[in-house]
Amino acid sequence: MTVGLYFGSFNPIHVGHLILAESVRSRAKLDRVWFVVSPQNPFKDKASLAPATDRLAMVERAIEGNPGLDATNIEFSLPQPSYTIATLRALAAQHPGYRFCLLLGADSLASLPKWKEAEAILSGYDLYVYPRLGTEVPPELLARPNVHWVAAPVLELSATSIRSRLALGESVRYEVTQPVLDYIHYYGLYGAKG
Repeated sequence: MTVGLYFGSFNPIHVGHLILAESVRSRAKLDRVWFVVSPQNPFKDKASLAPATDRLAMVERAIEGNPGLDATNIEFSLPQPSYTIATLRALAAQHPGYRFCLLLGADSLASLPKWKEAEAILSGYDLYVYPRLGTEVPPELLARPNVHWVAAPVLELSATSIRSRLALGESVRYEVTQPVLDYIHYYGLYGAKG
């Protein structure tokens, strides 16, 4: 089984995440895409994060009913902050018959050389890269044989913007699924009003 790993904070998960996951899964002919909910991204401020269990619950609600998408909490039991290479090794140990690959935005690919053990990731895994507005990827990264460009939709949705508008009591309907929006309001996440 070939599983694409879509790492992220998903703070909160929005329809842009879902569209990209489904688009890359279909175009790259992956069996499944797993949303890897990161408790703490080493490049992001932890103070703005909703609790990891809430973010996982929102992902599970967002993908319910899609047999090609799953959520995993693998990083919850790994040392913090989360490093992609450690997660890949843990997943390989738990699922020896699976072939894992990564779904990355062009911005993530451009910054990948700064990641822990970047060369192990670049040489050991297929990377399915989708476009991001305003991001130029160094040609030497795109030339790698295991880097595959996927013509997925370019969406300008932002979890940061969604959080800000929730705190102001503004509508984010259709930017997040209704089950996710219901969860946010029920638990009062992101200072959501109303």
